[in-house]
Amino acid sequence: MDILQLVDRLEELFNESRPIWLTHSVIVNEDKFLDIIDQMRISIPEEVKKAQQLYAQKDRILAQAQEEANRTIELARQKAAELIEKDTLVIEAKRRAAEILEQANREAEEIRNGADQYSHDVLAGLVEEMERLLNQARNGMMLLEQKSKKESPAKR
Repeated sequence: MDILQLVDRLEELFNESRPIWLTHSVIVNEDKFLDIIDQMRISIPEEVKKAQQLYAQKDRILAQAQEEANRTIELARQKAAELIEKDTLVIEAKRRAAEILEQANREAEEIRNGADQYSHDVLAGLVEEMERLLNQARNGMMLLEQKSKKESPAKR
């Protein structure tokens, strides 16, 4: 039986008891009173065992909860470290990609400038060659005209 029920029965027995006039004493049914006390003696060790078991369970549950909390905290730390590492890697990768892109743009500009200079040089050489050929053609035409003028008066 539950110890609280036994206390209730003891209180009920007290309330049913007859008071002794002009004192704070009561007359109690001795058999009922002793029966309840015997039941309390039996119940109390059982209740104490239950309390000790609950107390031991409380300690075990608290230890498990603490262990689980420590595991969760460690996992959170690891996850945070991984995220920071990934974030650092991403930042480094973006920085490196920007450097590569900047280098590629500089090299492309140098190649364009080189190609422009090469084209200019080739065209300038072509102009010189064409001017030389044009001069040769003009000189050839002048020679033909002079030759033609010299022969023309003689035939007349």
